[in-house]
Parts: sequence; C-alpha cells; structure tokens
Amino acid sequence: MSSALAADADPGPSSAGPPGSTRDRIRDAAVLRFARSGFGTSVRTIAADAGVSPALVIHHFGSKDALHAACDEHVLAGIVESKRQNMGRATGGQLLQVLAEVDEYAPLLGYVVRSLQAGGDVARAFVEHMIEDARVYTREAVAAGIAKPSVDEDARVRYLTLSSLGTLSLALTLNPPEDPEDVGATVRTFLAEHYLPMIELYAQGFLTSRRMLDDYLLYVSDPPTGGESDDAPAPETTNEEP
Repeated sequence: MSSALAADADPGPSSAGPPGSTRDRIRDAAVLRFARSGFGTSVRTIAADAGVSPALVIHHFGSKDALHAACDEHVLAGIVESKRQNMGRATGGQLLQVLAEVDEYAPLLGYVVRSLQAGGDVARAFVEHMIEDARVYTREAVAAGIAKPSVDEDARVRYLTLSSLGTLSLALTLNPPEDPEDVGATVRTFLAEHYLPMIELYAQGFLTSRRMLDDYLLYVSDPPTGGESDDAPAPETTNEEP
C-alpha cells in the first residue's frame, strides 16, 4: 500500500489504472484517511493526502460515494489475500514475522472498524462480504490441513467472523486510542492484549471433551452432519423420548 502512495504516474482515463497509478494512490490515501478520521472526511482532505487536486479525485472516481465503494472493494480483497497468506505462514512457524508486519495491515483493520461504527447498510454489506470471503479461505485452510473441519462450516464461519469483528470493535470503542490517527499503534495494542488468548483458543480449544457438542447434536431437531473427522466419536444414541 505504501508503494502505491508514493507513485506519481497518471494513466489519464477515469477507469482503473495499472498498479501504482494515480487512481490507486488516491484510493490508498482514502483508505488510510477513512481509517484514521472516519467517512465524514472531505474529498479535499483525501486529495491533499494523495498529493492531487480535488478535481482529479472526482475525475477518477466520479463522486465520494464511488470512491468509498472502491475503497470497500480494495479493503475486502486485501483482507482475503492477507488471510490466505498469513494463516499458512503463522501455522508454519512464521508467526513472529506476521506480527512484525502488522503496520502493513493496520489501515485495513482501521477501515473495518470505521465501517462497523458507521452502521446501516454499509456495515451490513461489508460484514456479509467478509463472511462470504471467509468461507473461501476457511475451505482452503481445511483442505490444506491447517484447520479442522466443522459439522456446519457456514455457521462456524459466520460466528468466527462476527466474534472477531465484535471483539475488535468493542475493544476500540471502550478503550479508544490516544491518537486516533495512529492506526498502527492501535492495532499493535489490540494484538498485544488479545492475540495470545485468541491463538490459544484456536489451537487448543476450551473444553476438555466434546460431550457438550454430542449432547447438543442428540437433541437438535435437524443436526448438521458435514465436516466431522473420521476419528471423532459419534454421539451416543438413545431410544428414550427427549
């Protein structure tokens, strides 16, 4: 993202240009400014951050709403790519390297938090996009042997996405950063407080047995059946009426 911000080339037309184009530079400056200051930021401020005129912003995107939509698309794509890369790297012994690169992804997380705080249709659409993308890279993680399969993969993906976004949003709402524009410091503080318990829960789980799950599957009216591993014990059956 920083390399795009430093580029000076201008492709001319208002459609998407090549990587490093002026259009990309404006979009990346907007992502960072929205993450720092919220979506009430003016086109003039974004233009100043990108080192261009407000007229050039409108030339490339047509309107602030269109720029916002382009930022949404870019951030969602960046989250998917970072998840795909980092899930394999972190479980392959490169966790510290991943954490050291947090500044690279800080604007994405800051943008997500601003989207959640904005609420309404934008937040709902953004979260649903994140859930849909999470289905893709979670399937990839299961296929690669990184993650365990689930008895209901869609439900698990939705829960994990909502719980992670909720934790991030609530933590930053209850303890706002001293400098709202220092996105990197905000994310580092969040990771320092929450990464260890999160990894522990993911890697080791919480309960010592699956008894609670088996009991639930016995009494649910239409239990899901997909994703259970071959070596997992099947729930006990009973002839008694529930």
